[in-house]
Amino acid sequence: MMQGDILKYIPTSTVGKATDIREKDGKIWVKLDFTGLYYDAGYLKTADISEYKEVSYKERERNSATRREAVDALEEAHKTEEEVDISGFMPSGGG
Repeated sequence: MMQGDILKYIPTSTVGKATDIREKDGKIWVKLDFTGLYYDAGYLKTADISEYKEVSYKERERNSATRREAVDALEEAHKTEEEVDISGFMPSGGG
């Protein structure tokens, strides 16, 4: 595997171009441009160029914005969860 190769992540059939290759703790990790994530090279195989759809800058920005919104929503939910006092909802009395 080399940078620029078109690869498919077998479990999800995600296809992307290898943009970075790293080795950590004895494993080879390959970053695919489609998701911007690193994948274990053991689960990647060479894909046909016809399966590859180049990711445009606009699409990458839109996906990034969607991820930021999701992270913000999760952080807000977590913050709200910490602020809730459930003692008023607990039954009183021992039966």
